[in-house]
Amino acid sequence: MYKLGSEIVKRAYNFNAGPSALPEIVLQQAQEELLNFRDTGMSVMELSHRSKEFETIHNEAQSLLKELLNIPENYEILFLQGGASLQFTMVPMNFLNGNEIGNYVLTGVWSEKALKEAKILGRATTVAASTKEENYSRIPNLSELIVSPEDAYLHITSNNTIYGTQWKDFPETKDSMLIADMSSDILSKPLPIERFAMIYAGAQKNLGPSGVTVVIVRKDLLEKVSSSSIPTVLRYDTHAINNSLYNTPPTFSIYMLNKVLHWVKDLGGVKEIATANEIKASLLYDVIDQSNGFYRGHAEKDSRSLMNVTFQLPTNELDKKFLAEAKEAGFIGLNGHRSVGGCRASLYNAVPYEACKALQQFMIMFKEENQTN
Repeated sequence: MYKLGSEIVKRAYNFNAGPSALPEIVLQQAQEELLNFRDTGMSVMELSHRSKEFETIHNEAQSLLKELLNIPENYEILFLQGGASLQFTMVPMNFLNGNEIGNYVLTGVWSEKALKEAKILGRATTVAASTKEENYSRIPNLSELIVSPEDAYLHITSNNTIYGTQWKDFPETKDSMLIADMSSDILSKPLPIERFAMIYAGAQKNLGPSGVTVVIVRKDLLEKVSSSSIPTVLRYDTHAINNSLYNTPPTFSIYMLNKVLHWVKDLGGVKEIATANEIKASLLYDVIDQSNGFYRGHAEKDSRSLMNVTFQLPTNELDKKFLAEAKEAGFIGLNGHRSVGGCRASLYNAVPYEACKALQQFMIMFKEENQTN
């Protein structure tokens, strides 16, 4: 709940998969500054992206991200547009030249889409491993991956929102040429950044509102962007040279990213966030595991995501009843993706413990009222 004038406003239990919950304090700060940012007499949305005021916001966001994720100096941090979906195109466009091969691990819909874009461009690709035949219920074991010295890179999706699976360890690749779509779990736990050539993530899960995409790319990769046939705005080096200000950036989204990063720092950093996320997820997984099959998780236990808890009830009718009654009780965004069905609770960083505890209690109550012996 929060106070709006003299009115107390109740916040929904927001379990949306994205755009997702934002920290309440961040929203309040943005509200307070909306009409007059730091005595400029303007909203952040009205500031010139070339102004000193916005430059401070922009550079501070980069510094905070570098600090929180321990990003080494040999990496560039870019703020781009187009979401992770545009990165599906930019990655092969920039890094696959000649006979080089892009190697993809298929763990869900988004990794399939990344591979599809590389093929549309006519680039050479291969599949290192896939769990599609198992309805993407698990992450492949590292021993299952088929990699080659000929691979220009190995691409993974670190967390699969639709299926509720998450990589627990990351592959070792030649020259550390691992590229990851981390849209669903970036900033949710500490990361071994040096094991990645590039990480990209849409902001609308853990970083802020939709509109900005964070790219963390090793500087030596930028030297490989040599083809003159790549349009200027689709070249990573264009944005690196211009500090992500080649064209007008999504200024308000970067401002909100800045606020969220301050919030994470004030909470104690990513390690504290990771501990909180483990506790939140355990509330729901414990209910599933102790339900004697009333709740059935989609993901295998060793591949379970801390960000997205996916589950089904014994029948489609009970799925529908659960979702309807949950909505009446104030729980938003629990519908599973149409390709999997059932239910999904997205537990991103800004989803509070209290919301997860309330959902846990609701799940227990619903089971008691609807199970048949």
